[in-house]
Amino acid sequence: MDQFTYDERGATDRPFPEPLDGGWPSGYTVMVETHAIKAADPSAAFIALTEGILAWNLHRGAGLTMESDAGRAEPGVRVVSGFGLGRVRIKAPCRVLWSRSPQLDGAGRAVPGQRAGFGYGTLPGHPVRGEEGFYAELTADNRVVFICTAYSMPASLLYRLASPVTRLTQRYVLSRYVRSARTLAAAGPGPR
Repeated sequence: MDQFTYDERGATDRPFPEPLDGGWPSGYTVMVETHAIKAADPSAAFIALTEGILAWNLHRGAGLTMESDAGRAEPGVRVVSGFGLGRVRIKAPCRVLWSRSPQLDGAGRAVPGQRAGFGYGTLPGHPVRGEEGFYAELTADNRVVFICTAYSMPASLLYRLASPVTRLTQRYVLSRYVRSARTLAAAGPGPR
């Protein structure tokens, strides 16, 4: 089993209502992005978004290729995402550290006041060292929010020299995640 490339694991595991500002490991570049998702049916949108995140569809919808030993993000699952054009792709191997499914009431509706999704950490071959978390949140007042967090640093001198390009790439991929999250939430729940 591949070993993680960093020691400060688990900081993305923050169930609702744990704050996402502060408490990140020192020495890393930290990113916390929160985006409201408009939804006529917040419960259905939250469930659909969470299921899309857990089934790698958020990433695929953002244009990444996803190779995994499982169809769903669960602790211990290895995944390699690929970003680029055609066959020219940067491969980014990770292992899932934690995952959280939606909590539903007896009628199958999402319980307000929860955060679901997963976090994964980098493995050898990834251009950065660190961790990323992807969350769907259904606030206590029934609003849907997509959140992406990361703490990372370049994995090698080459990537350190390319860090301005890496940061621009991360911002671009994040914008694609947000668009994908909105599409997933709008689709509503699929077959369960």
